Amino acid sequence: MGKFIYEGGVRTEFDDRVLSHLQVAIGTKLRRNEPFYFTWHGDPSTGGGRTTVWVHAAASLVFTYYGGRSAKINRTWLEALMRTANSPLGLQVVAEPPDDGGAEMLA
Repeated sequence: MGKFIYEGGVRTEFDDRVLSHLQVAIGTKLRRNEPFYFTWHGDPSTGGGRTTVWVHAAASLVFTYYGGRSAKINRTWLEALMRTANSPLGLQVVAEPPDDGGAEMLA
């Protein structure tokens, strides 16, 4: 389980594979200078709930991975994540669809 840390205070855990895809989606939006909301649901073991942060170019973001290997990026999944990021509700984790064959390694 990797960690996403926002502004040094808000922390949550995601599977390394999910976190890799989130990193690419978030990085893409920020490179385009497009701030957005990012919403996730808490772990049911800690009461669940929902957290939303406003992600912008000046925000301090940390992606910490448990494993040492880079994930293969599923372009179909990345496109689905980007569609949510471009919506009024902002980026949300969606289930990984089958890879259409356009996967590549994240450097």
